[in-house]
Amino acid sequence: MISYEPFYKTLLSKNITEYHLIYKEGISANTLHRMKKGLPITTKTLDTLCFILDCDVNDIIIHNKSV
Repeated sequence: MISYEPFYKTLLSKNITEYHLIYKEGISANTLHRMKKGLPITTKTLDTLCFILDCDVNDIIIHNKSV
């Protein structure tokens, strides 16, 4: 199962809020809602988040085999 837990840790460590992502960077509120619910997002969105947060993919998602 894909988990977005690292995403929230990355936001915290970089002192970036969801408000900033939505209103300053143009990330859809629906995308953040989908991530909170553990639903899929596109690789384009994943790439955009990596660019905005200046991080790697593994700083946003993790694959948890035990779930």
